[in-house]
Amino acid sequence: MDARLNFFTDPIAGKTLKHFMAVGQALKDSPLPAATQELVSLRVSQINGCAVCIDIHTKDAAAAGETPLRLNLVAAWREAAVFTAAERAALELAEEGTRVADGAGGVGDEVWARAAEHYDEEQLTALVLLVSFMNMANRLNVITRQPAGDYEPGQFHRAASAPDSAPGSAPVPAQA
Repeated sequence: MDARLNFFTDPIAGKTLKHFMAVGQALKDSPLPAATQELVSLRVSQINGCAVCIDIHTKDAAAAGETPLRLNLVAAWREAAVFTAAERAALELAEEGTRVADGAGGVGDEVWARAAEHYDEEQLTALVLLVSFMNMANRLNVITRQPAGDYEPGQFHRAASAPDSAPGSAPVPAQA
């Protein structure tokens, strides 16, 4: 499959995506636990059918020490006993925040309250921004049919930290 657009050769996309990548890095540096960030990013990407982001977040999580068991069970987190109460609350908020069109009123008060039991205001802010960020990354990649499978763990972080360079592949780097 060939991508419809190459975001890194288009001047408008290039100007925009450097800011997008900065948002991703700010979220990575937030106080929201790294494992939670990867699980949430993976779950949002599964819901949206974004193969590129599923590839990225599965590989980055594994490289960071996440177990294959937990990665394989993210899609069925409600029935899996391998996630903490805090992770379950974050995954629930991520699902409702991603499926806003499916439920009248968006994220319910009970879902928000469960998340607030485990995360302080700064972490909740990071969680909400991460869900929104991932939904945007997913949509950019799905709309433009970005192919998946060749991502190397840390690829976008290395490229973003190199002076005056951009990643060589086309997908929007959902590095959060």
